[in-house]
Amino acid sequence: MDTAGKVIKCKAAVAWEPNKPVVMEEIEVAPPEAHEIRIKIVATAVCHTDLYFLHERGRAEGFPAVLGHEGAGTVESVGPGVTRFKPGDKVIPLFVSQCRECRFCLNPSTNQCDKSWSSQRPGKRYDVSSDTTSRLKCRGKTLLQYLGTSTFSEYTVVREIAVAKVHDSAPLNKVCLLGCGIATGYGAAVNTAKVQPGSTCAVFGLGAVGLAAVMGCKAAGASRIIAVDVNKDKFPKAKLFGATDFVNPKDHDKPVNQVLAEMTNGGVDFSLECVGNTGVMRSALESCIKGWGISVLTGYNDSQDMSTRSLQFLAGRTLKGSLFGGYKSVDSVPRLVNELMSGKMQLDEFVTHTLPLDRINEAFDLMINREGIRTVLNVSTL
Repeated sequence: MDTAGKVIKCKAAVAWEPNKPVVMEEIEVAPPEAHEIRIKIVATAVCHTDLYFLHERGRAEGFPAVLGHEGAGTVESVGPGVTRFKPGDKVIPLFVSQCRECRFCLNPSTNQCDKSWSSQRPGKRYDVSSDTTSRLKCRGKTLLQYLGTSTFSEYTVVREIAVAKVHDSAPLNKVCLLGCGIATGYGAAVNTAKVQPGSTCAVFGLGAVGLAAVMGCKAAGASRIIAVDVNKDKFPKAKLFGATDFVNPKDHDKPVNQVLAEMTNGGVDFSLECVGNTGVMRSALESCIKGWGISVLTGYNDSQDMSTRSLQFLAGRTLKGSLFGGYKSVDSVPRLVNELMSGKMQLDEFVTHTLPLDRINEAFDLMINREGIRTVLNVSTL
């Protein structure tokens, strides 16, 4: 049936309120408007940021919503003015846009964009400001579009500046991971930290982002990669991605930064924080060697302040943040997909569970219980 220009009724996982399981509902997805694309989601992964918004953030603001931002699918239809996409194209929706026109997009030093949800709505985790800007409804209520993507749905509508077209043969149940976590960790190492050949690195947190950071450090030529986590069961997986040493802070009676300093004759050249815990952020910074050490933060936390002493910076250390691995999203994601398909990047090893969309709450439980790395949800068929 031709659905272009019509409202589509489909299944979606709706988060009606915080700290509650999401509910499978029939929702209505309106046709795309100017410069928008309606996407049939084939697969989506569950990221810790989805869990943070649902269970850990503790705010009623931002509900009801359809979460999800690590998805991949095909173009169902396009709105007026869209010329770079056509129905049937394989695509990845993006939570970081690239308009290619603003001062940030024109600056090669950043992947920020004036038209990203984060630029237009500081502090918000959704891309809607009124009933007229969301294309999703359920039971007569507007559903907020999380990060402008909402991939926990069979269909979603995304602005064309936040969509990457990928190779026709790309496996959507794998490349969906490039929509957030893997690109974030990998890019934090190769783009933001700019890890150097022969250097020593420490990666804090061995979830999907941290393991991707380990992979990025290895790809950049680091000679020593120290994986830091309180769960020793993650060390074998980190070794698979290139880690050479392993530190469990629970095994030591001194701060982990002191442990790393003793292991590396003063500190690591590069550290990458992939947890979102402000205490870990401080440890990562203070684990860097004075003079030239660089620490990169990738973990999200909007409820706590990070603190350290100014001497850490006076001694020559640098603290940087990395959003989506520093990648210009629309331009870079297709290249990352090509790297995957040419064997230059590991993705299969990140996927530890595969479930249908209607078992999404099980996927959240797996993450809460720290079981596995990434769960991919099969949403629909091609």
